[in-house]
Amino acid sequence: MIDDIKQVAARIREIREIEGVSAESLADRLSLPLQTYLRYENGDSDIPLGVLFNIANHFHIELSSLITGEEPRLHVYTVVRKGKGVKVERRKEYDHESLCFNFAHKKAEPFLVTVQPEADETPFALNAHPGQEFNFVLQGTLKVHIGSHEVVLNEGDSLFFDSGCEHGMKAMNNAPVRFLAVIL
Repeated sequence: MIDDIKQVAARIREIREIEGVSAESLADRLSLPLQTYLRYENGDSDIPLGVLFNIANHFHIELSSLITGEEPRLHVYTVVRKGKGVKVERRKEYDHESLCFNFAHKKAEPFLVTVQPEADETPFALNAHPGQEFNFVLQGTLKVHIGSHEVVLNEGDSLFFDSGCEHGMKAMNNAPVRFLAVIL
């Protein structure tokens, strides 16, 4: 995972430099303190998926290009077999698996997300990114914090929300949760 973070960080720095954007300017655009952004760009700190999404949008590139270093090539359809999506291990509490990494010019980013249980008193790891998000719980019970609201979702429940609002998820009942997340 450390090597993955370093590779993604190097791609971010490279695209920023190619586009002639300063680190200060990009940090400001992302609403991040410069020191936080530099930790991400240097590979010293894990990069939240929402930040990666914002960087990809800012530079008009595919999120999967930033994550994998390869341009998506498919235009008609793509099939991702069970367990064969591109793993996006951005935070220890969430495992993301990209379900359409090889499709070019996507209008949405679908992920299979697994949230591992943690101590109840652990604060929510919050993030925000442009657009909207749809979550459908496949297994387990998920507590979702959105802005000043908390919603508990069980297997088969779904949630659609403005992902520009700070949000975070926690697995409940000391069991992992799997859900489909579609970022629009």
